[in-house]
Amino acid sequence: MTLPLMPKATAVWLIEKTALTFTQIADFCGMHPLEIQAIADGEVAQGIIGYDPVANSQVTLAEIHRCEANDALRMKLLPPVQPAKKQKGARYTPVAKRNDRPDGIAFLLRNYPQLTEIQVGKLMGTTKETIQKVRDRSHWNSANIKPRDPVILGLCTQTDLHHAIQAGNERLTREGLAVPPLPMPESEEAA
Repeated sequence: MTLPLMPKATAVWLIEKTALTFTQIADFCGMHPLEIQAIADGEVAQGIIGYDPVANSQVTLAEIHRCEANDALRMKLLPPVQPAKKQKGARYTPVAKRNDRPDGIAFLLRNYPQLTEIQVGKLMGTTKETIQKVRDRSHWNSANIKPRDPVILGLCTQTDLHHAIQAGNERLTREGLAVPPLPMPESEEAA
C-alpha cells in the first residue's frame, strides 16, 4: 500500500483540519490508531507542522468530505503526478571526454554534410564557434584532431544521431537538393 508523503505530518494536518476518525487517519497514513490518538493528545509529534495533502495533490477535498460523512469509508491516495518531461538543454560532457569532442565534430562534418551547425551543436553539446573552428581547421588542437564516431566516443546516442540525420535529409528534400548517401563504415572502405 502506498503511503502519503510525510505520513506523520499529514496525520497532524488531518487531525487539526478535518473531522475524520482516528481509524480513518491511521489507515490513510499507514499508522496505528493509538499513534493517531497520541498525536491528537499532544503526546507525540510535538512541534511537527502539518502537511496539507490536499494542496500537495495526495487526496481531494471531496474525498475528505465523503469520508467525514461515513466513518466506515476509507480515503484513497491519488496517484502521484508525473513531472513534465524535462526538455533537453545544454548537454554536460565529462571532463575526460571533452578532448574527444572536436574529433566527434570533425566526424559529423565529414560524414554527414546534411547536418546544420545547430544540429551538430545539439548532438555534441558545443557552440557554433567551436564547430566553425573545427571546420576551417583553426581550432587550437587542429593538428591532433582525428575524425572519430561520436557514438563510439560516448558523446551522443545512436538514436539522437539517427534523428538528426533524418531531419537533415528531410530538410534537403524540402529544399530540392540531393540527399548524400550514408557513409560506409571504415572497415568496409578498407576492403
